[in-house]
Formats: sequence, C-alpha cells, structure tokens
Amino acid sequence: MVRIYTLTLAPSLDSATLTPQIYPEGKLRCTSPVFEPGGGGINVARAISHLGGTATAIFPAGGATGEHLVALLADEHVPVATVEAKDWTRQNLHVHVESNGEQYRFVMPGASLSDKEFQLLEEQVLEIESGALLVISGSLPPGVKLEKLTQLISAAQKQGIRCIVDSSGEALRAALDIGNIELVKPNQKELSALVNRELTQPDDVRNAAQEIVKSGKAHRVVVSLGPQGALAVDADRCVQVVPPPVKSQSTVGAGDSMVGAMTLKLAEDASLEDMVRFGVAAGSAATLNQGTRLCSSEDTQKIYAYLTQS
Repeated sequence: MVRIYTLTLAPSLDSATLTPQIYPEGKLRCTSPVFEPGGGGINVARAISHLGGTATAIFPAGGATGEHLVALLADEHVPVATVEAKDWTRQNLHVHVESNGEQYRFVMPGASLSDKEFQLLEEQVLEIESGALLVISGSLPPGVKLEKLTQLISAAQKQGIRCIVDSSGEALRAALDIGNIELVKPNQKELSALVNRELTQPDDVRNAAQEIVKSGKAHRVVVSLGPQGALAVDADRCVQVVPPPVKSQSTVGAGDSMVGAMTLKLAEDASLEDMVRFGVAAGSAATLNQGTRLCSSEDTQKIYAYLTQS
C-alpha cells in the first residue's frame, strides 16, 4: 500500500470539558479536562490510525504544549516527524454545556512560524518518497504567507508526491490553481466560491465539481453535503452516497475523519465509489461522539457495511 503523510502547519493541543450551564461573569465549574491532539493534518493521521492504517504526521511543536501533543500522539501510536518551534503550540478549548447540549469551541491563533522553521518543515516534506500521499490540512499560522504553501505543494509534486488538500477560501483556490491535486473536499458553499456562481440545484453541484476535474485542477472532487452525505466526481464517474440517519452528538472531527478514511482507500487504489462510501461512513461515525473525538473503527465499519449493502 502507498505510504501516507500529513502536514499540519498550525497544530494544537485540544482540551475538552463539561459544565452544567454557561453564563457571563460567574465562575463556571467544569469537569477535569480531557486532552487530545488537534490540527487538521494531525487529526487526519489519527483517523487513519483509528481505522487500522498508518500515516506519519509532520508538524512544528513548541514548548510544553508541543511536548504534550507529541506524547499524546505516541500514546495513539501515530508516527511523527516534528520540527522544534520557538513559539509554544497553541491550546484550544471545547466546552459542552450539559443543561442544553450546546457546544462552544474556543480556537486560538496558531503559533507563529519563522522562515527557518518553515524551511525545516519543507525539508521534512521533500524527504517523502515519490508516489506517496501527502495530506495538507488546516489553517496557515501567523508568519506564513500563502505563497510559501503553494511553493511547497509545487515542489512536492515535482518530486512525485501526490497531494491532497483539505482547506478553504484562498488557500484551497491557490492549491487548485497549481493543478494536479489528488483530492479536494469542499462543501457546497466553498465549491460555489471556487466556480464563482450560485449552486442551487443538484445538477449545479455536479457540474461545478466536474468542471474542476476537467480543468485538470484536481483528479477527484468530493463535495460534502452534510446530512445528505457527499457527491464524488472524477474523470469518469459521479457518485453520491447518503448516510443512514444517526443521532449526531457533535460534528467536530467529522471532516478530518472523512478525509482520513478517503485517503486510506486512495492509498489502497480503491474505486471512487468505495472511497467515498468509506469517507461518509467515517464522517458519520465521528458525529456519534460528544466533544472532539474522531471516528471509531467499529462504528465506521458498521456504517460502511450498511452503505455497501444499500
């Protein structure tokens, strides 16, 4: 199977807690926090590990929070390739309110990366073997301009590294402008922005996704449609997969779980339909959990079996 790597430029140490209710000014008594690794590419690598695969997570780690992050990934048996950063890795906070089920996500800005630190990360990426898959996911930290990211993607592609980009806005547009991206996963709103027009009908979504593929910008476009699942397009096929109704506890981690599952299938050279089925299954499985937990293998396989039989 093809080897998988992920790149996270703005990793995080995520903490989750419960509080009975939330209100201004008073002291909000919380449960003991649960710490988990965070950041797009890191969560993709974790999801792949949960599903029985292996992906090496490349990221900067700084200070005590960075050390804690690396230790948590070691506990989950996720291989890492880190660059020591001067600034401490950011820490995010997720609060679940017991009285009404509301969730609050406090997301801090990513730690700044110096030119030297980014160069060291780029060197880690360019050591990846030709033919391997590289998932680039998450936000850009302070100090890193979009041009640096696009230059890194171009350099990786020149070495035969197959890039998957899970981003949004200008970062996603810039990556697609490079062309030859293996897989992108926009939602309908993001896809509309990419093609500069409203997408009000199902055929509009399909046509827009096919337009991106035909232009050579991406080999596969999977449009995330929330409860309606996903629409997947490549040069030959168009497939929509609708998940079974499930009781959603939290959508946090669903996107990263979906990308991880699809990447794993892509590494196995699976069909487009099989890839998107497994991705939708993993994304749906992640919503069954409260807080920031990703998909479990057991839940994913159950939903995947249902989708395969239906």
